[in-house]
Amino acid sequence: MGMYCDQCQESVQGSGCIARGVCGKNEITAKLQDTLVYALEGLALCAEAGSGKLHAGHGRFLSEALFVTVTNTNFDDDAIVDKIFEALALRDELKGSLTEIPSHDSVTWTGESKEDFVRKAETAGVEALSENEDLRSLKSLVLYGLKGLAAYTDHAFVLGYNDESIYEFYVGALAALTKDMDADQLTALVLETGENAVKAMALLDKANTETYGNPEITTVKTGVGAKPGILISGHDLHDMEELLKQTEGTGVDVYTHCEMLPAHYYPAFKKYDHFVGNYGSSWWSQDKEFDSFNGPILMTTNCIVPVRESYRRRMFTTGNAGYEGLKHIPARKNGEPKDFGEIVELAKTCQPPKEIENGEIVGGFAHNQVIALADKVVDAVKSGAIKRFVVMAGCDGRQNARQYYTDVAGALPEDTVILTAGCAKYRYNKLQLGDIGGIPRVLDAGQCNDSYSLAVIALKLKEVFGLDDINDLPVSYDIAWYEQKAVAVLLALLSLGVKGIRLGPTLPEFLTPNVASVLVEKFDIKPIGTVEGDVEAMMAGM
Repeated sequence: MGMYCDQCQESVQGSGCIARGVCGKNEITAKLQDTLVYALEGLALCAEAGSGKLHAGHGRFLSEALFVTVTNTNFDDDAIVDKIFEALALRDELKGSLTEIPSHDSVTWTGESKEDFVRKAETAGVEALSENEDLRSLKSLVLYGLKGLAAYTDHAFVLGYNDESIYEFYVGALAALTKDMDADQLTALVLETGENAVKAMALLDKANTETYGNPEITTVKTGVGAKPGILISGHDLHDMEELLKQTEGTGVDVYTHCEMLPAHYYPAFKKYDHFVGNYGSSWWSQDKEFDSFNGPILMTTNCIVPVRESYRRRMFTTGNAGYEGLKHIPARKNGEPKDFGEIVELAKTCQPPKEIENGEIVGGFAHNQVIALADKVVDAVKSGAIKRFVVMAGCDGRQNARQYYTDVAGALPEDTVILTAGCAKYRYNKLQLGDIGGIPRVLDAGQCNDSYSLAVIALKLKEVFGLDDINDLPVSYDIAWYEQKAVAVLLALLSLGVKGIRLGPTLPEFLTPNVASVLVEKFDIKPIGTVEGDVEAMMAGM
C-alpha cells in the first residue's frame, strides 16, 4: 500500500497524494508521519486510562510531535523517527503505572527501526480505511484541526505560556480517534476542537503581546540595503528575537520572509537598526526568492518547499522544522539561547541581497490597534463611508485559482475594508487600494494565528453596535485555506458562531458530501464562486 495524504488543499487532483506529495514529501516520510500520529494515539489512550492529564513537559511533546506532521514542516526522516521513539517511551512510562491496559494495538505495538515504523503505517492505514467514510471524514477534521492548534500551542510554550486544559484535550481527542463514535459524537468533538483552537490562539496572542508588546501600525520596506543579510522565515518570534540580538553590531542586516513579516509590527523589535525590511512574498515563491537573496536563510517553522541546490548550503532549519541534508540549529538547553553563530559568520561572506522590488507594506492592525481606532471605525460605518468589512485571512498557495483573491480585492467597492491575517495577504497587500478617511483598506493583523485578532475585532464591533449576533455585523468571510493551521482557524470561527464563510479555492477533499452538507446546513459554509458573483453577494450580506 502506497502513501495516502489528503491533509492539504493542493493534494493531487482532489483525490489525495498517493506516490509523492505536492508539498515534496515522499512516501516514506508520509508513512513515518502517519506512524507518529498512531504512536501519539497509543500514548493518549494510556494517559486517558490514568489521570487523563499530562504535565507541561509531556503536553509540550504532544504539541511538538503533532506540529512535525503539519504540511511543509519537517521532511527529515531521522527527526520523525526520533519523535516516534520518544512517543513510544512516554507511552510505556505511562503504561507502567496502569492497573488495566487499554486494549488497542497502538498501546502494545513497538518497533526497532525506520522500516518497522513504515510497515506499521501500512497496517494502521488499512485499519483506518475500513471505517465508514463519513466518520473517517469527521475524524480527519478533528485530527487536522488538532495539528493546527498544536502548532499555536507550541509557539506559546516557547515563550513560557501554557494551558493545561489544551493538553487534556489532546489526550481526549487523540484517544477518541481510535474509538467507535457516531456522527453526533464526532461532530461535537469537531466543535470542541474549534473551542480549543480559540484557546490556543488566545494563549499565543497573550504570549506574543506580553513578551514583545502590542503590534503597532508600521510601514515595512521591501527594498534591500548594501550590507549582507540573513533572511528569516516561518513563525517563531523567539527565534526572531535571538537572531536580532546575535546579529547586532556584526554588520549583517536581518530581513523577514512570508509569515515573519508581522515581526516588524512588534515594539520590541523596532529598536534594532539592522532589522531592515521584508524580502519577497509568499512561501511558495521561496525557491526563486531564496536563490536571489544571496545570504543565509533560517527556517523556523513550516512552509518549506523542496530545496534547490543553488541555496542548499546556506539554508538552515530550527525548532520543529527539518529537511534532510540541511544544517539544523539545536534547541535551547538550560535556558540558554540558540546559537546562530554559524549563520552569522556565513552571512559575512555573502553578497548583499539582490533587489527584487522596492516599495512599502503597511501592517500592524491587530485587535489592540484596531480597537484603539474603534471610534473612527464606528463613525465611518455610521456615516456610510465604510459599507462592509471582508475578512480575507488564511493561507496562500501555488494554484492559479488563487488569483481569485487578488481579483476580489481589486473588485471590492471603495467603501469596503479588507481584514486579513496569514500569508493569504500576499495576494493583495501590495495593491494600491487606498484608504477610507485615513483607515487603510487592507488591515493586516499579522500571522495566521493572528486570525484570533480578527475574531476579537468582530466581537468588539458587535458589542459597540449593540448587536445580539456576530452574524448581524456588516462583515463577510472569504477565507483561503492550505494546511492544518487554517483548518484550526476555520473550526475556531465555527465554534464562535460565525456563519456564511466562503472557503476556497476548493473545499477540503477529506470532507465527504454528507459531512460537507452538515457544515452547509449548520454554518452556511459555501465554496467560492466567480469574482463578480461573490463580490455582489458579499456586499448584499449573503
